[in-house]
Amino acid sequence: MSRDEVGFGQGKPPDRDGSAVRWSAAAQQAGPLAERAVPRSGQAVPRSGQAGPWSGRSGPRAGQADLAIASRGLTKRFRRGQLAVDGINLAVPAGCVYGFLGPNGSGKTTTIRMLLGLIQPTDGGHQLLGSAMPAGLNAVLPRVGSLVEGPAFYRHLSGRANLARFDAADRTADRRTARARIDQALDRVGLLAAAGKHYRAYSLGMKQRLAIAVSLLQPRDLVILDEPTNGLDPQGTREVRALIRQIAADGVTVFVSSHLLAEVEQTCTHVGVMRTGRLVFQGTLAELRDQHAPRIVVRTSQPELAAKVLADLELAEVTSDDHQVSALLGDAAPEQVNATLVRAGVPVAALDTPRPSLEDLFVQLTGEGFDVDG
Repeated sequence: MSRDEVGFGQGKPPDRDGSAVRWSAAAQQAGPLAERAVPRSGQAVPRSGQAGPWSGRSGPRAGQADLAIASRGLTKRFRRGQLAVDGINLAVPAGCVYGFLGPNGSGKTTTIRMLLGLIQPTDGGHQLLGSAMPAGLNAVLPRVGSLVEGPAFYRHLSGRANLARFDAADRTADRRTARARIDQALDRVGLLAAAGKHYRAYSLGMKQRLAIAVSLLQPRDLVILDEPTNGLDPQGTREVRALIRQIAADGVTVFVSSHLLAEVEQTCTHVGVMRTGRLVFQGTLAELRDQHAPRIVVRTSQPELAAKVLADLELAEVTSDDHQVSALLGDAAPEQVNATLVRAGVPVAALDTPRPSLEDLFVQLTGEGFDVDG
């Protein structure tokens, strides 16, 4: 393979698509929760100069062996005093698709950069794939693929030649298998047929899938993606979502940050929600929905009578208007409530126990709205 083929000695700089690019060669190499690890009020956090929770000599803590990512008290304060990440305890189960959510500026990208060793935490510590960081970086990062704001590509080179350039920069890559691994990565992201096309001819979705292919040039146990659908059109977003599901189906743990609720609901099994640098929720999507008490809603032409019946059943927060009545369901069974209403002479036109939308839940957790669509 010639130097020109992999992009060395070319006069043109990589295409950055107008975005700020932060790519590290180290980062390039780079099921249910065991516990909720949300920091509790008053929890002690290691101070600067103290040994972190996982020093280079310590192994995984009890109960942490099945976690692909685990952190304790992970904190980042910048020089001007800005507290970007405030003592978060991540617990990412091996084999899951973990959605790392929060409004822009909530600390998601800063957290990812600490996990990958691109910046150092102020306090706390973390493990990747059971190894304490930063002592285990050299051993672990070859098993970790990552996309942080997108690598820079050469517009005048083909997709295959761009990947060859990245592979040549990887000290751990076997040159004898380069061609096969590059084709395999292109095939996994659905670009093998377009491997010979110039990067400048790629659509937005194809460009992002090529960026993800960089993280798949070698077998990975963990893939970390920072806003992988950011800026994509609906078709490109669907392509990347499908790719994330495919990667996870191969048994790889996927950690994906996002502010798009549709992306999370369609691809993730677990979520962690950030608000102003703090992890305010962590668990499965079902556990997230359980944070909201279910309500029962009855449509009827006699809301006053229906409200009295619900109150007699000791349901809380009974509200009514001209056409319906609502209350917290609590432990009551909807079918029993319906039977009681009918026996009391209430004409029930409809009865529902609506699930709260993810948007409502996130607004409650963060105090801010999210982009719902991808």
